[in-house]
Amino acid sequence: MDSSGRTWKRRFPTVKDMKCEFCDSETTKKKVKRQHWLRGKLYIVMNVEAEVCRECGERYFHATTLDRIDKLVSGDHSVKEVLSVEVVSA
Repeated sequence: MDSSGRTWKRRFPTVKDMKCEFCDSETTKKKVKRQHWLRGKLYIVMNVEAEVCRECGERYFHATTLDRIDKLVSGDHSVKEVLSVEVVSA
């Protein structure tokens, strides 16, 4: 409290959103669907936290998030759906 009787809250600096390396726009945290390859198998993982560019949509994943996905798909896990995927050559 100061001499005027007001109580001051200590403010800590906030972390700014990360910048996109392609278009230099800010990113925001979102839950996304990720295509994840591990040992020659493709997995679609839902609700993965990512930093997503507000302008171009580029997605960034923290290394710890990718490690957790590796552990998830390497071990016993529930399967929501099995999809058939076509592979084509351009």
